[in-house]
Amino acid sequence: MPLREADLAQSARAGLALIYPPSCIACGAAVDRPQALCADCWSTIRFIDRPYCERLGTPFALDIGGTLHSPAAIADPPVFQRARAVAAYDGAARSLVQKLKYNDRIELAEALGRMMLRAGAELLADADLIVPVPLHRWRLWRRRFNQAAALAQVVARHAQIPCDMQALRRVKITRSQVGLTRSQRRDNLSGAFRVTESARLRLAQKRVLVIDDVVTTGSTANAVARALLRGGAQTVDVLSFACVVTES
Repeated sequence: MPLREADLAQSARAGLALIYPPSCIACGAAVDRPQALCADCWSTIRFIDRPYCERLGTPFALDIGGTLHSPAAIADPPVFQRARAVAAYDGAARSLVQKLKYNDRIELAEALGRMMLRAGAELLADADLIVPVPLHRWRLWRRRFNQAAALAQVVARHAQIPCDMQALRRVKITRSQVGLTRSQRRDNLSGAFRVTESARLRLAQKRVLVIDDVVTTGSTANAVARALLRGGAQTVDVLSFACVVTES
């Protein structure tokens, strides 16, 4: 009796597993299936669940009930509507972001993107269009791929939401945001992003979900959101794999 295609595929995967045993995507230790984390690395990830700030997505230590907004969101409301992230930017989460970003580990986008589906479920339910944070063309040439775009493609494919890779361009090379004050960060990113003329009709009155690998100060997310809103978007939300969490 001939084998079905599914049986052949399963046999092929089993054969490959014998030759190339699956390893942890963060540390390389043995695991039971591909694209997985070992128990030790999993334990270092600080997943972000409620209670968190409904605007910035940053976690609270205690749940006092109701809709919660952090002092940072109240004092300086973001341009975007809501931000969500899978985990705090430390431990294995930080390692995964850096491997994807700097070590050409583009295959990690699938695992990270799948985790982002759960963290961003409420944002995805409202989204009409997905847009990745773009790299400047010279930085893209040096790095060879845009990690935000790789994540956006995974999220868009699984969520079945259109992804517009050409809607937004980074037209200004910016210096590192590390060590800059809030006003310096804003100046550094001022005019850095621009909606392409051909994308204005595609953006008109759309609820846009911006995808990035990590949100640090939120300055980049604000600059991207500002450009998209000026380009015709109705609302802008932000979904990242990780975000920097400042302990209070």
